[in-house]
Amino acid sequence: MSIGTSRSPGVRGVPSTRADHGALGDLGGLGLDPDDLPDGLVVADETGYVICFNAAAERITAVPAAEAIGTPLEHALPLEDLEGRRWWRLTDPYGGLATRFAQPERNLLLPGGREVLVSARYVRTVPTGPVRRVVVSIRDTEARRRTERSHAELIATVAHELRSPLTSVKGFTATLLAKWERFTDDQKKLMLETVDADADRVTRLIAELLDISRIDSGRLELRRQPVDIGAAVHRHIQAHVASGQDADRFLVRVQQPMPDLWADPDKIDQVLSNLLENAVRHGEGTVTIDVAPSASPRERGGAETAVTVSDEGAGIPEESMGRVFTRFWRGSKRGGTGLGLYIVKGIVEAHGGTIVVGRAPGGGAQFRFTLPVGTPAYLL
Repeated sequence: MSIGTSRSPGVRGVPSTRADHGALGDLGGLGLDPDDLPDGLVVADETGYVICFNAAAERITAVPAAEAIGTPLEHALPLEDLEGRRWWRLTDPYGGLATRFAQPERNLLLPGGREVLVSARYVRTVPTGPVRRVVVSIRDTEARRRTERSHAELIATVAHELRSPLTSVKGFTATLLAKWERFTDDQKKLMLETVDADADRVTRLIAELLDISRIDSGRLELRRQPVDIGAAVHRHIQAHVASGQDADRFLVRVQQPMPDLWADPDKIDQVLSNLLENAVRHGEGTVTIDVAPSASPRERGGAETAVTVSDEGAGIPEESMGRVFTRFWRGSKRGGTGLGLYIVKGIVEAHGGTIVVGRAPGGGAQFRFTLPVGTPAYLL
């Protein structure tokens, strides 16, 4: 039968609530309220009239449940495909093939052109019998669109970041191969040093991409062992001093005694390297690093190690603080992929810790991360 026929919901005795739980069978038997479902749920009976229209369906379609209940499915959900064809007339769930039991998820349009993801299930009492229920799931596409935009941004960023060093590597190596004898040793050394530095840039970018992949998939592996985080901080500062930074620019304060910290030393080095490099590159004045034990607010009697990195620069605008740990956020135009702090947050959280950003006492940026301490359970 056509689902577009008109019938008064009052005659049918359909309740004016979101769902007729008695008609929903298993949902009611499980004690599950359709409004608890995260996706939109619309159910039509054997005559094509809506008997369930949950809260998520209201939110996604902007149609009140009271208006949808008791109306034909085609009227409650006036869906069109991307070519403008009326979807329910095209698929004809009640009068179509008796062997069809579902419609796979696809992008459809609501009135006004809003795109949603829709899938449907045809419930039959016997395999080729008449349709007793049409169960429709509706999902908003915004989350998927955000993911797609993020992936597109990642690809564009990677392409941009790879193009510059690879162009340089290709140019210098081609020049050296073609005209080796024409250059002095100093010129050859300069070009090879440039190639080496650009190769390091490519290696770092690939390492960042691998880290992002592992973080997003929950496969970031940690090789925990005892870590002296105070000594690790001093190593990183010595590296900055060796590269030309003034030693007086750094102030390190390590509170003793420090509890035992079991963590992945390579990953902790990655966190410290990123935070210190950001403070040096984007901040000004003295870079202060405080390392101290801290009581855990999450566990009674628990302990943590807290590391705070502060600078005296302009700081991070208040409106940007919520985006600092997202992909591609850049505090300035001084280079970088914008992936570092996203990775830092992933590493800290993989250790069971937290990281926050705020304003330092001197007005600059302040990053504070905490890591739980104590011997891992498998070693006790």
